[in-house]
Amino acid sequence: MPKEETNTTRAFQEPEKGLENSSSSVRLKAALAVGTAPDPRFIDKLIERCAIEPEFYVREMLTWALTRHSPSTTVPRLIGELRSRRAQARSQALHTLSKIQDRQAWPAITRALLTDADDEVARSAWRAAVVLAPEGEEPRLAEVLAAQLGRGERETQLSLSRALIALGEVIMPPLRAAMTDPDPRVRRHAIATERLLRDPDAGFEFAIEEAKRIVVLGTTSKEG
Repeated sequence: MPKEETNTTRAFQEPEKGLENSSSSVRLKAALAVGTAPDPRFIDKLIERCAIEPEFYVREMLTWALTRHSPSTTVPRLIGELRSRRAQARSQALHTLSKIQDRQAWPAITRALLTDADDEVARSAWRAAVVLAPEGEEPRLAEVLAAQLGRGERETQLSLSRALIALGEVIMPPLRAAMTDPDPRVRRHAIATERLLRDPDAGFEFAIEEAKRIVVLGTTSKEG
């Protein structure tokens, strides 16, 4: 039997070992096996692998496998990962919680996570918060998110804009405040987000370029 075929067979027969295999394709198949036939015995191993798995597509399969298990078992363990010192552990746990969509996790989405210094953690926290926030929490969440306008590069800014837009009209008060911020990066990002809220088909790049022109013209008019 060829080696790859042997490894694949073992991935399904011994998924716990398969999840640690040096081959990413074997790890992928092992995660698929666990998700196909959910078994609580493997939850800790899935979460452990999420924290260190280098391949994006394998991490996605690990997340899928976790969503196949009972939230009453997975969610408390994922919440525990949010206190990890490892950024990937926090980020992937947040990502998985956003997929499970069990609102018992909401209290664990703290301001510290929403403002995490690591962009990937913060982005995952924004997505999870938007999905998990109970009715009535949107205005407070909008204020926390809007306070980070101007943060990071394009992907981070796009993620933040999307999270804000998902909250709807409640974002307008903090967004208007950000439009007058002394920092031009904050103003540009706020204006672009407002444009996307009004016209979702505009596209982020177009909205940012338009916002840059508005900020420059606004500055020029004040100076003139």
